[in-house]
Amino acid sequence: MTDGDYDYLIKLLALGDSGVGKTTFLYRYTDNKFNPKFITTVGIDFREKRVVYSANSPNGTTGKTFKVHLQLWDTAGQERFRSLTTAFFRDAMGFLLMFDLTSQQSFLNVRNWMSQLQANAYCENPDIVLIGNKADLADQREVQEKQAKELADKYGIPYFETSAATGAAVDKAVVTLLDLVMKRMEQCVEKPEKVDAHHTDSTSKLSGAPTAEKKCAC
Repeated sequence: MTDGDYDYLIKLLALGDSGVGKTTFLYRYTDNKFNPKFITTVGIDFREKRVVYSANSPNGTTGKTFKVHLQLWDTAGQERFRSLTTAFFRDAMGFLLMFDLTSQQSFLNVRNWMSQLQANAYCENPDIVLIGNKADLADQREVQEKQAKELADKYGIPYFETSAATGAAVDKAVVTLLDLVMKRMEQCVEKPEKVDAHHTDSTSKLSGAPTAEKKCAC
């Protein structure tokens, strides 16, 4: 795909405590590489990737395909950047909420992040995937899978255990979130009063149709 050659621009945002692996997770997803050096994200950064999304029809067969330009926003986890990062919540269409499987405290703080999402996202029930990262560090594990699944079930969101180091389940977690976002948008497109989301005008692709559509299914 060349620049501008896509049907949708989808903005996903990774959030969670500092050090849970948001930056390395996104780098693994976009470049399929792992950087073991810890570099603190200052404020906001983002990565990009082009993908082809295939919509599934009600009978289970593959339906239309769409070219999607993903913007994956990487937020700083430190408290001093909180007012800056929460300002980006409203523009994101989906959220990768991450904690560190080797840090019980980062898991306990998931509830705080959920509260901030519910207060600052585009609606009270945004599309979220809960991710327990660093699954490769089994000997240092502090959070059990059952604990995390119970919390995810409480919020009604999918849960994945990933490893930015090995790449395990990284793609699956992002694809699951993209699927949730696309299905929400498709439901809105079906409403007759909405603008055609497949319009080729660049303005509707970037910030018109998708941005308006994401709010109507809440």
